[in-house]
Amino acid sequence: MKRHAPHLVLIAALIAADQITKAVVAKSVPFYGSVSVIPGFFSISHIHNTGAIFGMFNGSGSKLIAILLAAATLTAMGLVIVYFLKTPASQKAMRFALSLILAGALGNFIDRLFRGYVIDFLEVHVKKFYWPTFNIADSCISIGAVLLVFIFFTRRS
Repeated sequence: MKRHAPHLVLIAALIAADQITKAVVAKSVPFYGSVSVIPGFFSISHIHNTGAIFGMFNGSGSKLIAILLAAATLTAMGLVIVYFLKTPASQKAMRFALSLILAGALGNFIDRLFRGYVIDFLEVHVKKFYWPTFNIADSCISIGAVLLVFIFFTRRS
């Protein structure tokens, strides 16, 4: 357990940052409201995502989709935990990437479990092109996944 402590601290800190920022946005930005931070490029917006990544299945209202999303999340988290535990401590980058993915998955799972939706609030846009609104948990998952791909493609056999 002691060898996992730094990763557990990282995961807990990222989940806390995710949940705190979501709570602040929920309290200070009206639902569907937006605050421009860098005009024409970055805003803090308050939306609810009942779907999956990038809003897929958002607003479907389907209990089956909600159950399938929860099951998929739990399965993915279980696989990440197993892979993390089997990864040697010497593979620091791999364990870091897996920690990011787990923190992000847990952050969004907490939202789905207690709110029934995920709060997304980071909005990047250039003129009329808008990247789908996201949150810290999404960023953790994305960065962790990109890092994993990089590790897999640069790994020596």
